[in-house]
Amino acid sequence: MKIKTDQLKYVANLARIGLSKKETALFSEQLNSILKYMDKLSRLDTKKIKPMSHALNILNVFREDKIRESLDRKDTLENAPSTKEGFFQVPKVI
Repeated sequence: MKIKTDQLKYVANLARIGLSKKETALFSEQLNSILKYMDKLSRLDTKKIKPMSHALNILNVFREDKIRESLDRKDTLENAPSTKEGFFQVPKVI
């Protein structure tokens, strides 16, 4: 499949993107290169390949949920730049 210049201009117009002649030529060439590579990939025999959700073999590692003592409020707020009434004080963000 090959992207024609008028197709690229049509899609750019739909996206409200203004393209110069130089950009149109460049993007057309780049898109055609991508499509050519996708054609190459689609010719591969993948019947024996199992579907996967991730390229790497990653497993979730869960730890046991244990109840333990939390930090003391005084120790926690000791390094805070600003506190108010026993809480962290942060600037208002609007």
